[in-house]
Amino acid sequence: MGATNGFLRHTRIAAPYRDPLKRLDDYQEIYTPHDARGLAVQGSRCMDCGVPFCQSGTKSTHRIDRGGCPIHNRIPDWNDLVYRGHWRDALYSLHATNNFPEFTGRVCPAPCEGSCVLGITDPPVTIKNIEMAIVDYGFEKGWIVPEPPDSRTDRQIAVVGSGPAGLAAAAQLNRAGHLVRVFEREDRVGGLLTYGIPNMKLDKTMVVDRRINLLREEGIEFHVNSDVADGNSGTVSIGALAEEYDAVLLATGATAPNDLNVPGRELNGIHFAMDYLTASTKRLLDPSCDKAKFLDAKNRDVLVIGGGDTGTDCIATAVRQGCKSLVNFELFPAHPNQRSESNPWPEYPQVFRVDYGHEEVQARFGADPRVFSISTTSFLGDDNGTVQAVATVDVNLKDGKIGELQNTRREWEFDLVLLALGFRGPEHYIAEPLGLNFDSRSNYLATKGIYQTNVTNVFAAGDCRRGQSLVVNAINEGREAAQQIDLRLMGRTALSG
Repeated sequence: MGATNGFLRHTRIAAPYRDPLKRLDDYQEIYTPHDARGLAVQGSRCMDCGVPFCQSGTKSTHRIDRGGCPIHNRIPDWNDLVYRGHWRDALYSLHATNNFPEFTGRVCPAPCEGSCVLGITDPPVTIKNIEMAIVDYGFEKGWIVPEPPDSRTDRQIAVVGSGPAGLAAAAQLNRAGHLVRVFEREDRVGGLLTYGIPNMKLDKTMVVDRRINLLREEGIEFHVNSDVADGNSGTVSIGALAEEYDAVLLATGATAPNDLNVPGRELNGIHFAMDYLTASTKRLLDPSCDKAKFLDAKNRDVLVIGGGDTGTDCIATAVRQGCKSLVNFELFPAHPNQRSESNPWPEYPQVFRVDYGHEEVQARFGADPRVFSISTTSFLGDDNGTVQAVATVDVNLKDGKIGELQNTRREWEFDLVLLALGFRGPEHYIAEPLGLNFDSRSNYLATKGIYQTNVTNVFAAGDCRRGQSLVVNAINEGREAAQQIDLRLMGRTALSG
């Protein structure tokens, strides 16, 4: 634990973001430099719990995995080590359960903090800040270096998809000595880490590419521009992979977006959030890329429909591009400022938050961009077939059902609409040639903890199996799937899940 009375002596002080008006001028990361001394004080607040719910994960009768760390990070251990100044030991402890703490330390919403025992009565420990600092110091000090396996097996494994689940599985399987090849349909490795999360939240060169280069030096082979399908529509045949490799892991993500099927949806100027974010990041990384695919919000009245991380990322990107105005519609009411009775500790707290994008719009335009309890009923276009307005109605939530409020119909003027409505599951063109089974939500059917599909040597993990979720859940599933694949191929395994 930290200091025996640290949680009594010290208050929570979270690491601040950069000034919102200054960071709006660039796409650099929003984070401020780490304060080692201040983080040691924050680590001292860890209180030697009898049961550290922060690292154990939480299940309940009505919600599953709603709190605690899905990868079971040894949080009290490295809090104590940081408090005592043993940063290298803290890094070793952190890497024991998490292949990519530099990713989770930046983009994870920290369910661990929501389950911190100290959080029952006081603000929880700043776990996420400490995690990010540990791994960043590790890279800064040169402690993180390639660690290729001492020997190789004769087993070959194909991983389809290079997001967090695919990368975690590849790292673990390579560690076991297997030859691992990762196939990615985009032009860069990283999946949503590269193109789904903006650079200001997760730097592609300094953070994502740095880790991928390490994995490459450890022996993992990456194949980009490799769209795995039936062999006719794609560049790589999934059937051939299933025949040629000892195991195939599908880690393709949940990339089929939810749509908003209301009148006027066919109008120009209405785009899926991920198309917008992908094009924006491609243009940032390569200014010479195809300009026709770049969606510019400059001098436009922008509407983002849908909240969550993806909606916030669209907000932050549009305001950096110089939009004229920005509004964010959310169907549901705002969360309360404090936990409700139906959301008890140690579940993840469903409370009102101001994320980095909201803060930036507030700084630029003087108001939070969100409008709650509102439903889009139609899109209205001009004579050229381009969206120019949106019709809405106010709604309320009662007994779990959405109802319209009378006399609340309005029209809003927008000329760029971004749909951030989540995802309905994976695209099926990869799985259909194999005859894979799907669950009731259209995800690849494979039991958690086993990850075996109905095809003998084909496994599935991450969002394509469980549905849209967090990066930390994807890492958890990638690690567990790697353990099961290694066990299947070798009859035993030393990999941890």
